[in-house]
Amino acid sequence: MKKTCINSPNITPALGPYSHAVRVGDLLFVSGMGPFAKDGSGAVPGTIEEETILTLNNLKTVLEDAGSGLEHVVKTTCFLNNMDHFNAFNEIYAQYFSESGSARSCIEAARLPKDIQVEVEAIALIPEA
Repeated sequence: MKKTCINSPNITPALGPYSHAVRVGDLLFVSGMGPFAKDGSGAVPGTIEEETILTLNNLKTVLEDAGSGLEHVVKTTCFLNNMDHFNAFNEIYAQYFSESGSARSCIEAARLPKDIQVEVEAIALIPEA
């Protein structure tokens, strides 16, 4: 199978030597998305709710640019800088994913890039056209 690196023109460039996503067959592996401005100006600090909304919108953008979508996500891994934010994060997350929509792990990380509060990575299917 061929590996294809994907960089979305509609979100901030990757912060390091990696792609926004990698496609292998009909699977899409999306790198960790955070609350970064689409214009590349950096992290957009806010409440956990605000950062979660921006993070999930960035994830949605990469998925759609790669030919997938939130409804095709099979697994997410979510990183929070403070597990006390778990309930607030879940309230926003539930607006983007149904309860039975995908598998998920949620981990507290001591520190995330650029001191963001939330990061979400995903594995999704790319439906046949």
